[in-house]
Amino acid sequence: MPGRLAVDFGTSNSVIAVWDETLQQGSTLHIPDYGRILQQEHEQISVIPSLIHYADDGRRWIGNQVVQRGLVEHRHTWRWMKRYILNRSPIQRITGQGMLSPAQAGQDFLSSVLLFASQELSLENEEIALTTPVEAFEHYEDWLSSVAEAANLPRFRLIDEPSAAALGYGAHIQPGDVYLIFDFGGGTLHAAVVMVEAEETAHQGRRCRVLGKAGLDLGGATIDHWLFQETLRRNRRSDADEDVRPISGALLLECERLKERLSFHEQASLSVVNPDSGAVISAEFSRPQFEELLDQHEAFTQLTRLVRRALSASQERGYGEDEIKAVLMVGGSSQIPAVQTALRRIFGRERVMLNRPLDAIARGAAAFIAGVDFFDHIQHDYAIRFVNRERGDYDYKIIAQRGAPYPSQEPVARLTVKATYDGQTHLGLAIFEMGAQRRLESAGSFELVFDPNGAARIAPVHPDESARRSLFWMNEGNPTFLSADPPATQGEARFEVEFAIDGNKRLLITARDLKSGKLTHLNYPVVKLT
Repeated sequence: MPGRLAVDFGTSNSVIAVWDETLQQGSTLHIPDYGRILQQEHEQISVIPSLIHYADDGRRWIGNQVVQRGLVEHRHTWRWMKRYILNRSPIQRITGQGMLSPAQAGQDFLSSVLLFASQELSLENEEIALTTPVEAFEHYEDWLSSVAEAANLPRFRLIDEPSAAALGYGAHIQPGDVYLIFDFGGGTLHAAVVMVEAEETAHQGRRCRVLGKAGLDLGGATIDHWLFQETLRRNRRSDADEDVRPISGALLLECERLKERLSFHEQASLSVVNPDSGAVISAEFSRPQFEELLDQHEAFTQLTRLVRRALSASQERGYGEDEIKAVLMVGGSSQIPAVQTALRRIFGRERVMLNRPLDAIARGAAAFIAGVDFFDHIQHDYAIRFVNRERGDYDYKIIAQRGAPYPSQEPVARLTVKATYDGQTHLGLAIFEMGAQRRLESAGSFELVFDPNGAARIAPVHPDESARRSLFWMNEGNPTFLSADPPATQGEARFEVEFAIDGNKRLLITARDLKSGKLTHLNYPVVKLT
């Protein structure tokens, strides 16, 4: 049966949307206590702050409950969970219920939200929609799967956030036109060029085809960190100072609020007092000073390059910049005036739209789960790892290139698997997902982390860690799935393998034993692609 419920788990805020069959559109679902009402354009919407607090008595506070109790900066409160999960951050923190990781805290938060929403709607055997960033890797999709199962909602479908945003702006998009979705949220920045299929070619409602997309590890939380650093610099202080550490969480929260105020006012200030020492950390920013800080960290340069990358991929498919009908902005950080100005310089004032920055993704995901679908392509390169004997190191052979459409009409790659030693009976392939290297250098090669006691500090990101975040071994648990009978000899070309991609973005293999001539695998699913 068609679904109704969609959840957009965000770094700063999460949004639940429900498909209204009568109105043929999605609308936000308000969960009392968890959610808070915000004004967006001429209507009110409900968002859930992505916060969870673990109380010493075993209770958990979710979303707006944390805000109302003044616990946002408490050391037992988790925030920015999505960003840490996406980056596979190894940090853990002590809470009122023991040591927890971002993935555990995120699961507790999101499964609670899903449970409440499913009970509110009396869902019975319905699929739900969950949204994923453009640059999300399989581990994040696996994590979403575990969350849905924990909430007893095993039937779900994933939709990438740019495509959901296009559907969420439904009243403003027309079949046959091309749009750029600009998603600047709390944790990441995405740009995607999408085309809305002509009505005569769509089988069910509108379909969005993604023509080009790109992502960057830059979000509203990054800007908060820059303000955090700048405020400490102005006060000639360090995050390691003994009287700063206890108030670092409160200071970071004030930096976030200052950023939001500067989106609507020309000047804003912050002040945080250490109640024990009486030490005061304060700062005042004008909007030009804030914009200069963004410029110092190359935010606008990165933004422009990101948009150009998405446009370049779209150009390869025959759709140039001039064919962009409109730019649809989503994400809380899209409300920063200088960000809007940067996009208007590229596309012109008339083409840049900002009237659904907070709920477009969730509304579009609700449309998707109700039956409105889209075409897409593979976002990352996928490769086989092999030993380069000349270099004495590993090397990689691409088998599915970024931008390949799915399902594939023909095999996307062919290769021969050789035995590495005499008597080998199990041969296999190590399949890796290869994402674009994130330009952490432009963000200062640092990220904000929390120590086990909850104090915030700025830590460097080692190049090895940066590489680990963009290269993932997808079938580590089952790398040897080809059985040789009789056993192979060293150097023997034993299996011929073809690769294809099905409509569910699964990598399929067809394998033939070259010694026996037998077909051992036919369209056998190995891994799920992103």
